[in-house]
Amino acid sequence: MAAMDKEKFIIEQFSNKFIGDDGAVVSHERGEWVYSKDLFCEGTHFLAGWLSMEEIARKAMLVNLSDAVAMNAEPKFALLGLGLPKNTSAAQISALRKGFADVCDEYGVTIIGGDTIGSDKILLSVTVISRLCGKAVLRSGAKKGDLVAFTGELGGSLKGLRALLNGGRVASNSRFKRPILKDKFFYAAAGKINAAMDVSDGLGADLAKLCAQSRCGAKFSKRLSKHELNSGEEYEILFTFSPKNRAKILSLARKTRTKITIFAKITKGKFKSNARNHHF
Repeated sequence: MAAMDKEKFIIEQFSNKFIGDDGAVVSHERGEWVYSKDLFCEGTHFLAGWLSMEEIARKAMLVNLSDAVAMNAEPKFALLGLGLPKNTSAAQISALRKGFADVCDEYGVTIIGGDTIGSDKILLSVTVISRLCGKAVLRSGAKKGDLVAFTGELGGSLKGLRALLNGGRVASNSRFKRPILKDKFFYAAAGKINAAMDVSDGLGADLAKLCAQSRCGAKFSKRLSKHELNSGEEYEILFTFSPKNRAKILSLARKTRTKITIFAKITKGKFKSNARNHHF
């Protein structure tokens, strides 16, 4: 399985109508809810000493809320799975709690339970339960002729990662340490957006996923740097929309002070990225 996309293979083993997006949309008699989960693990997403316990918790929660935002859902509840080394101190646990609590307070999320285990490394699993704000925005909704865009700026997370790998340090507001969610823009614009997902594996890799779900291709209209295409863990939003909604999208971006870069158009065919999958 060395050359296989193992993430794709695993997803296919559990294939059903709920799987394949940033979260699963489940209908209840009181409305539609989105359930999502992400892992944030020492040795995979960060190395010891790179982040404080508070920063670890903040980022773990933010990257999970990002999935909900990208589907036009408002996070309401969270479940935590914590794997912590046995020598973790009470002060470190308090710092971890503060990181989770600060983000939850900011976004109106209540932690309602979870589980803890002893572990050789810090392993965090977060499940987020969110209420849809109108229609769900899926990866599968892109249409031929749609414009393709992303919010914010890309490349900062990769820059921070490389600095840390080279033994350097990064500022507390580095994109690698503290993602900035574009929830205000996306909730306002969601009605005009056809497809979306957050940029977690890099723009190139994530565009390939969106195109695969929408069964389409993409033709670039703007040259992007390797940093912009390959920087993972950015948690900006990749999205598509009809050209007729361009003026409205740009207006909402200005009102919410959100930078938007339109860089491609949806076409027939397929889009393939050469970006490496970081999951395995």
